[in-house]
Amino acid sequence: MGLLLGVFAFLSMASDWLPPESIRPFFEPPAAFVGDLGVYRSPLMFDDGSPVETPEDWPRRREEILAAWRDWLGDWPPLIASPEIRYLEQTERDGVAQHKVRVEIAPGKQTAAGYLLVPDGAGPFPAVLVVYYDAETGVGLGRELRDFGYQLALRGFVALSIGTPEFASLDAPYKPLWDVPTGRPPLQPLSALAYVAANCHTALANLPQVDPDRIGVVGHSYGGKWAMFASCLYDRFACAAWSDPGIVFDEARPNVNYWEPWYLGWDPDVQRQRGVPSETSLRTGPYRQMVETGRDLHELHALMAPRPFLVSGGAEDPPDRWRALNHTVAVNTLLGRSHRVAMTNRQTHAPTAESNSRIYEFLAYCLGSKR
Repeated sequence: MGLLLGVFAFLSMASDWLPPESIRPFFEPPAAFVGDLGVYRSPLMFDDGSPVETPEDWPRRREEILAAWRDWLGDWPPLIASPEIRYLEQTERDGVAQHKVRVEIAPGKQTAAGYLLVPDGAGPFPAVLVVYYDAETGVGLGRELRDFGYQLALRGFVALSIGTPEFASLDAPYKPLWDVPTGRPPLQPLSALAYVAANCHTALANLPQVDPDRIGVVGHSYGGKWAMFASCLYDRFACAAWSDPGIVFDEARPNVNYWEPWYLGWDPDVQRQRGVPSETSLRTGPYRQMVETGRDLHELHALMAPRPFLVSGGAEDPPDRWRALNHTVAVNTLLGRSHRVAMTNRQTHAPTAESNSRIYEFLAYCLGSKR
């Protein structure tokens, strides 16, 4: 997948990378969860049971985790070196140039609809990729309080907002991006979406207005899952914010639905009934394998280290998710890094003005917005 190219870029930073006071408390778990690792198997243990003891051990363990996830999720096609951005229409909004675009995302010149927002002034700017069901919402032309791209553009970011590509439409059966190599597993939808995001990162990085080392990714709910898989599986994203995606498997929460065929439960030979797995609707795809072997998404989170990320938690990601996040904290501690894992919490699944403001502060802190 062309990974591991920049995972240790942040290691050149000071070990105590101190956030501003407004968001600093969110980098510490509540007292009840300090040091609580829950029932999750430590990512600081090799598959043979031996411990990861030094920072020099971590790249080998990281590659072991990646190899396991590739075996479940399938291999990516080659990344696109210069994804085309086709400009269709331009408008001006509050000092921001809004371009309606189509972005090349996959082999065969497959494209996704999007909006590119560029603030006035001299760049290069930090940038953010916004992912959601549709491109309009991310630029303030859809549901309220999900306009991450527009709000970040007002704060001095270039923003690319994209919607669900045709191959992954939730209204039609999933169509894999490519014919995987013989003997390899089919490409799961969430991994395919991460591949799309990786190509969008390259499209942004190639723009003269963008600093290629300061690109993050953000999404809410379905977009939060997409942003999580993108940032964990593609290490050139400098940071990420995941809004209430459900950061671990949880069959007590119907909206934490990784078992569905449009996420991790796709099986070309089996069509299960939609909904929470049960005796009459069994788990399918790699989701079944992961649950049966005791694997969980905390392993994926660990691939972020030492890059920073924020969980903007709501109904699906309450404070006890720190049990999973503490494992990535432990990886960062091994690497001599602090303040790389943060979580805010709210009662509702829907974002709030306050939770969004924390996302913007976090991204400005990580990516260095001039505004």
